[in-house]
Amino acid sequence: MSWNLKGQIIESCSCNMFCPCWYLVPELMVMDKGWCASAIAFRVKQGASDGVDLGERQVVFAVDFPGPTLFDGNATARLYIDEGASDDQSRELEAIWSGQKGGPMAILAPLVSTWLPARTAQIDVADEGDIITVTIDGTGKVESRKLRDGQGQGFTLQGGGFVSALGMQEAEMAPTIGSQWTDPDLRQFETKSGARGDFSWSA
Repeated sequence: MSWNLKGQIIESCSCNMFCPCWYLVPELMVMDKGWCASAIAFRVKQGASDGVDLGERQVVFAVDFPGPTLFDGNATARLYIDEGASDDQSRELEAIWSGQKGGPMAILAPLVSTWLPARTAQIDVADEGDIITVTIDGTGKVESRKLRDGQGQGFTLQGGGFVSALGMQEAEMAPTIGSQWTDPDLRQFETKSGARGDFSWSA
């Protein structure tokens, strides 16, 4: 059966601002550390899959690419699903975010060679407008801070690449300096690069 989701993506990664993978241009997608680790939070505002309501759920996708480019794949990843999800919701969310049901995550899934077991976790979101903090109990934190110039203007990326691939109209530049991940089964890392925006997915 078909599914659809709408919500917000809050992306962070270990590259310096701005992560070149957003452009999806192979010759630019060289990781500045020689590897790249990322934690991407998804706030599902509304949607359903196979008759299961998925609104007001949170999912975090954490992934470690050994590099030197995204398309070298061989990544290790884990999904964290908020503890408020029912068994049916967890099943559908895991299937969508692991790429089993098509949609945008099916683009990334083939690059992951090792899927660690999904975890249920307390995921708290503090949204203060320019600053959004997502805390995954006992595992990590993503603090997204909207980038503004001296006149208070923000910066956005529009067009192709991961913007369109992830079902977004535009991505706001939002550095995540100081965000960190400490899952012992993944590389432990801090992030600098970040972007966020609304997404609309269906398949």
